[in-house]
Amino acid sequence: MAKVAVLFKIYAEEGKEAEVSKLIHEQLKPTAMQMEEVGYGIKIIKAMFVYEDEQGSSRIEDSLRKVSGVREVEVAEESLV
Repeated sequence: MAKVAVLFKIYAEEGKEAEVSKLIHEQLKPTAMQMEEVGYGIKIIKAMFVYEDEQGSSRIEDSLRKVSGVREVEVAEESLV
């Protein structure tokens, strides 16, 4: 089986970035995660997940959307590992 790495950009409700980041780390256990300021005080959370090709990234994306305080989720990059 091939492994896939996917990097998500996660937009949290204003002022809740640290709380959302902590929840994602505890609940979903990403391979890597960082917060990035994109301008004008707007911060996004970038989280990378590595999974078996059969699983599909849509399940992870759905789980991210269900985290309290998450406003929007988008796939930034996806590639075979």
